[in-house]
Parts: sequence; structure tokens; C-alpha cells
Amino acid sequence: MKKVIVIGCPGSGKSVFSAALSQKTGLPLCHLDMLYWNPDRTTVSREVFDDRLNSVIESDQWIIDGNYGRTMEVRMMAADAVFFLDYPTAVCLEGIRERRGKARPDLPWIEPADEPDEEFTTFVREYRERSRPRVLELLKKYSDRKIIVFHSRRESEEYLTSL
Repeated sequence: MKKVIVIGCPGSGKSVFSAALSQKTGLPLCHLDMLYWNPDRTTVSREVFDDRLNSVIESDQWIIDGNYGRTMEVRMMAADAVFFLDYPTAVCLEGIRERRGKARPDLPWIEPADEPDEEFTTFVREYRERSRPRVLELLKKYSDRKIIVFHSRRESEEYLTSL
């Protein structure tokens, strides 16, 4: 396992899991949000993002944390292992509530504690119906990869403990 992607609904804990996996395995960690977002909450161009991502993918070893549906298949093609945090919506909604107002190594700004992003919250609420089916299609298409699906935080924590 040298090229790993970690995917799942926002709020599932992809970044926390990825950081722990990186610590356990020694694989370098890349957060897609850090490639895409500027500290002032603006985004880089598609070309800049793709160049940054390609430069990571071309490396010999990595963990890439994040969804970014447009590039998921490219990352899955390059990966030898995929971790899918397939948690219930309520767990993910709680995850996005808990992280507000806290500094995070995977995002170049602090999300305001008192200003929930309604568009983002709606995306999380609709993830299972809108985004998850595409993830499942890709997992089936790339079933020759090592694919590990967790359905609870306990499962992912037990996996990390077992390493």
C-alpha cells in the first residue's frame, strides 16, 4: 500500500483518518482542500488544481484525502488502495458541526463557529443520494484495488489500531 485515497461524505473524518494513517504508515499526506482553496476562501483555477494534483499523483507514495468528484476517477486509477468512509448522514452532519471554529491542518482557514454554510450542509444531507452512487460505481470499476469500506468511526479506529 503506497498510493492511497481516502474518500467519503464531508464530515466523515477523512482528514483525521488520513492523518492517523499517514502517521502509522509513514506515507506522505496530501489534503485536496489545501490544493484547491486559498486562505482567503477563493479557489485556484482548474488548471492550477490539476497541476498540483498531478504532481502529487506522479510521486511514488502518497495518501490523498478528499472527494472532488471531477478528479476521483483519476486518483482511483493511480491508487493501489481506497478507503471509503461510508458513514450515516447524521454522523457526517455532527462531524461538520464539531469542526466549526477550529483550526484544521486540511483547510487554509477556520470555518466560523456561528455561521453554518447552508449550501454545504445541504450537500452533506444529499450525499448518500447524489454522490455516493458514483463512488460505488467507481469502487466496482476499480475493484482490483485494495478497497476498505468503513461504516462507523469504530471500524476505522479499530483498523488504525490494528496497524
